[in-house]
Amino acid sequence: MSSILDIREETVSYEEKGTWVFLVVAITGYGVYLALVLPQLAAGTAIDDVDYAGPMLWTIGGAIVAAIIGRIVLEIVSPSETRSPDVRDREIDRLGDRVGNSFVVIGALAALALAMLQVHWFWIANAVYLCFVLSAVLLSITKLVAYRKGVPTW
Repeated sequence: MSSILDIREETVSYEEKGTWVFLVVAITGYGVYLALVLPQLAAGTAIDDVDYAGPMLWTIGGAIVAAIIGRIVLEIVSPSETRSPDVRDREIDRLGDRVGNSFVVIGALAALALAMLQVHWFWIANAVYLCFVLSAVLLSITKLVAYRKGVPTW
């Protein structure tokens, strides 16, 4: 007999936890990058003198390390029942990748167009980085929605 007061504990898969970590790290890493670069632009630093390559490489590298550490810490705090993806996890992963890859393509096309227009490499690099971040955010949100609502059937 179940009552209205019964609390059903919902299990979160290993893959879903990883998606949450990926989303938080992508947003945080890009936020750190912007916090390092935007003040230079706001101060009127010439584009040629803006130090962006170092911060970009460090935030990308830092995001990779943070994602690994975040995943390990999350598993220590809240261990998953299994680490093997099931059919649902694989379907959700494919859906998220298809949706997220659209921004990788958009970033490549933006970089190509900017290069053809001979725009400063600062803007080309930032367009690519922004599209990588948007890809990560979009694919993460798509996966998280699919975990809650199910994979749509077209």
